[in-house]
Amino acid sequence: MRTRWRSVALLLIVAGSAALYAWNIGSAGWGNTFYTAAVKSMSQSLTNFVFGSFDPAGVVTVDKPPMALWPQVFAVWIFGWHSWAILLPQVLEGAGAVFLLHRTVRRWAGENVALLAALVLALSPVTVAIDRNNNPDTLLMLLCVAAAYAFTRSLEAGTPARSATRWLLQAAFWVGCGFLTKSLAAWMIIPVLGLGYLFGTRSPWRRRVGDLLLAGGVLLVSSFWWVLLTVVWPSPKPYVGGSTDGGELSLIFGYNGLGRVFGENMGHGGAAGPAMVGGQGAAGGAFRGFAADTGLGRMFGQQVGGQISWLIPLCLLALGVVAVTGLLRWREKLPADHQRRAGWLMWGAWLIVLGLVFSFQQGIFHPYYTTQLSPAVAALSAAGLALLWRRYRDPSGYSWLLLPAGIAVTAAWAWVVVSRDPSWNGWLRYTVAAPAVVAVVGLTLVRRTQRQGSAPRVAMALGLVAVLLAPAVWSTATAFAGTGGPMASAGPPGGMFGGHARGPRQSAEITLPNGQHISRQQAQQLAQSFGRGQASLSAQQRKILAYVTGHSGTAKITLAVEGGAMAASNYIINSDATIIGMGGFMGGDPAPNTDQLTQWKTQGDLAFVLTSTPGTTAGMPGGNGRFGRGGGVAQQRIQWVQHNCAVVAPTAYGESTIQPTEDNGSGFPGFGGAQMLYDCRSR
Repeated sequence: MRTRWRSVALLLIVAGSAALYAWNIGSAGWGNTFYTAAVKSMSQSLTNFVFGSFDPAGVVTVDKPPMALWPQVFAVWIFGWHSWAILLPQVLEGAGAVFLLHRTVRRWAGENVALLAALVLALSPVTVAIDRNNNPDTLLMLLCVAAAYAFTRSLEAGTPARSATRWLLQAAFWVGCGFLTKSLAAWMIIPVLGLGYLFGTRSPWRRRVGDLLLAGGVLLVSSFWWVLLTVVWPSPKPYVGGSTDGGELSLIFGYNGLGRVFGENMGHGGAAGPAMVGGQGAAGGAFRGFAADTGLGRMFGQQVGGQISWLIPLCLLALGVVAVTGLLRWREKLPADHQRRAGWLMWGAWLIVLGLVFSFQQGIFHPYYTTQLSPAVAALSAAGLALLWRRYRDPSGYSWLLLPAGIAVTAAWAWVVVSRDPSWNGWLRYTVAAPAVVAVVGLTLVRRTQRQGSAPRVAMALGLVAVLLAPAVWSTATAFAGTGGPMASAGPPGGMFGGHARGPRQSAEITLPNGQHISRQQAQQLAQSFGRGQASLSAQQRKILAYVTGHSGTAKITLAVEGGAMAASNYIINSDATIIGMGGFMGGDPAPNTDQLTQWKTQGDLAFVLTSTPGTTAGMPGGNGRFGRGGGVAQQRIQWVQHNCAVVAPTAYGESTIQPTEDNGSGFPGFGGAQMLYDCRSR
């Protein structure tokens, strides 16, 4: 029976998670400025809202379905245009996932395990980082947990068959909503739920298969109703950013689907950007750290280990114990607890299937993708500790050794992760090791001496401290540091680039995966400039913006910026003028093409264009478009502008000469190039 303290504990965990995610949220800036600019544009028209248009004119969409952005638009409508209004839905969604995970695990493993699982999820470093950011992963995690809750309800003992079917259909519905949040990423849990239902229910096999077929129908409808809506929506409508043909299906199954898994260069790229993978584009090598190396070690490597791996060894140990126990019970033909087995199957398959996909994913991969693993890690580690505690209290055999072994392995792995950069909270190694040693020795002595009373519980409490302390410190440090921006990451500032410390503790050098050495200060500045979601305009950009808004007249499009969303986001965020980023996220989309530009000019709809100076390309040296992604499309637009529009002298907007922008709107200092303003109203 639940007691009052458990209710209070749950309230404190959920409220504490919300406070942690919201702590100093204003310092996180505008989050992912690509999506933030889209939220502003989506709040201005119904078509923009439905499609997830990046720009106010509805030229091109973001590279994801818009469901994750809709709550942010609602928040802006209610509270106004503020950075905290953009991030508030993420805080609520993150805290909601913590609460819902508790309700899910409680029905599977009991109240105490559920409280521990909720605490683990609330303190997962990658979860804290992503919940302070407006990427779609926060909502995706909440919807996946909602599906797990409905799935768990469908398998509860005593549930009527029809009710079980309805709960399974609801689980499929939530997965479909996840599909409209981050495409095929949500579908990765389909085999997880299917496996759990097939082997976790007592229903006849015919009904199991029938229920799964019905759930498949619900899944398809809830996943594709919006896709169908974009097809039948009357023109004009935005070009789907990142697609190969302007439609959602090629984006869903190309760049955002098979392209992510197999590394195929499908589509034109989006918020993550194929150029972030080593070897693609002029910047590829320098930013290979965003992709990390593939293989079984990826989840434990330099980039990802500090985000999600802290408790994975403990989870794997627990799964091994469950598998061996289940096999032995099956050989002895002992009755099975179907509901408990289904829970282990679901959460275990969730960790293994998604972990393997992330580990061997050949396409774009960012460490914050592992947020989707957090619910499984939380549920398995909490249930695993409870399982090992029961084995410890078993008076016979040697299975009691599993608990101290689990604590020791978890603490040892924390030591390894923290030691990768001891200049960042390196003291944590000893703070974790001390209670771990006391707990392991205490548990061993208590067992060998057969002492009773409170000694075993005290030793277990110290073990819990050793297990949770490291991820808790990384989480709180991430929140207190006020990190945000598009590359949500916990831990040392240089970690987002996959760098690692060289030499002794006081070494001030970071080695990037391509072998390049940069100072720790440079890594921190680079991480902060890209990671904090700053959207302020430079002095030159403010002058350009003031000039074009004051001279655009009746033109519908005040300014078109070559270089895509990375160059245009700051202008959109800081202005109420109609500004577009030509070419989608990195300039590679044919939106607008030269025919569209000609039509705008003929109709008097296009006032100014900001693009590269003659003889250069948009973006980094050697690149065709931002980060090498614009290709011939960007060059055609640049050539059209140079032949059809007139150069605006820098003195017209208060500059003596053409100067390189400070960051060209990209968020990367020094990566901007000299840009020239063109007047397209007449020539």
